[in-house]
Amino acid sequence: MGGVPLWLLFVLTCLLTGVALEAGYRLGRWRLRLAKAEMDSPVGTMVGSILALFAFMLAFTFGLGATRFESRRQAALDEANAIGTTYLRAQLLRDPQQRTESTRLLREYVAARLSAAEESKLEESIARSEQIHGLLWAETRKAAASDPTPITALYIDSLNEMIDLHANRLQAAIRSRIPSTIWAGLMALAVLGMASVGYQAGLSATRRSPTMVGLILAFAGVLLLIADLDRPREGLIVVSQQAIIDVQKSMNAGPP
Repeated sequence: MGGVPLWLLFVLTCLLTGVALEAGYRLGRWRLRLAKAEMDSPVGTMVGSILALFAFMLAFTFGLGATRFESRRQAALDEANAIGTTYLRAQLLRDPQQRTESTRLLREYVAARLSAAEESKLEESIARSEQIHGLLWAETRKAAASDPTPITALYIDSLNEMIDLHANRLQAAIRSRIPSTIWAGLMALAVLGMASVGYQAGLSATRRSPTMVGLILAFAGVLLLIADLDRPREGLIVVSQQAIIDVQKSMNAGPP
C-alpha cells in the first residue's frame, strides 16, 4: 500500500466497497426471489459478526499506526536533544581547529536532517548524514589521541548516541510500516462486510438507503486515517520538525 497515494487509496476503497455493496444487494434480491423461506434475521446476526470483526481489525491496525507515529515523534525529539548536547560538548574541545571543524559539521548535519523530511531529498540527506558521521568520528579520534580527558570522553559518548539515534529514527520513519498482509486483510474484510450489508438489505426487500453511502465513506475515511498515520512524509498527520529547528536556531545564534 505504500506506493499508492492517499487520495487514490480513498477513491479505490470507496469504489471497491461500493461495488461490493451493490453486488451484495443484487445477490440478496435474487436470493429473495429464489428462496423466499430464507429469513434475514440469521443473516443479520452473521453480518453483525463480520462487521464486529472488521471493527476489531480497524482498532488493531489503528493502534499499530498510532504507535508508529508516536515512535517517530519520540525519535525526532531524542535525536534533536542528542544533537544539541553533542554541539554543546563540542565547544569544550581544547583544540581550536577540532572544535571549529566539529561544530561546523554539526551545523551541516542539522541542515541535512531537516532536508530528510522532504521526500525528494530523502536519499541524498541520508547519504550526507552518514558521510558527516564519518567526518565527525575522524575528528573525534584526533581529539581522543591529543586530549584524552573526561571532557573528550563526554563528547565521544554524546556523538555515539547521536549516531545511534540516527539509525533509530531511520528504522521508525522508513522501515517500520504496517505490513502489507494486514492491509490486504483489512481491504478483504471491508469488501466482505459491505457485500454482507448489501446482501441483507436485498434479502429484506428494502430499498437502497442513502446511509449506505455514508457507511462507504466512513469505512474509506478510517482506512485513509490509518494510512496517513503510517506514512511519515505524506498526508496531514506528520511529525513536527520543530525540535530540530530549535536546535538549528540555537546553533546559528552562537555559543551560549
